[in-house]
Amino acid sequence: MDLSIFGIQSVTLIVVALITGAFLVLAALVIAKLISPRSFTVKKAEPYECGIPTRGESMLQFKVGYYLFALLFLIFDVETVFLFPWATICRSLGENGLTAVLVFLSILVLGLAYAWRKGALQWK
Repeated sequence: MDLSIFGIQSVTLIVVALITGAFLVLAALVIAKLISPRSFTVKKAEPYECGIPTRGESMLQFKVGYYLFALLFLIFDVETVFLFPWATICRSLGENGLTAVLVFLSILVLGLAYAWRKGALQWK
């Protein structure tokens, strides 16, 4: 089986494409560094706050539990959306479809039990 294109081996084409891609990325970075403005003022170092001067400390800490709870909600919400197409045609799938959805649901329950056991669902 001949894998050549115009007499050039495929491996050679892949290497040339990788080298060309790396060169173009490096060229873009060098050009951006050369033509970028280099002026620095104290005003430019301030964080952007919609034009309103900040009072107090602008860095607030949020508990990671909020993000974890939201991510778990999103994951389980999306997974339940996957059950809707199955529910509309469950009779035509037969035993194979039922087995597949039971495996799917058991993985979801195991994930929920893991998150529950780790305390990710406790609102502290």
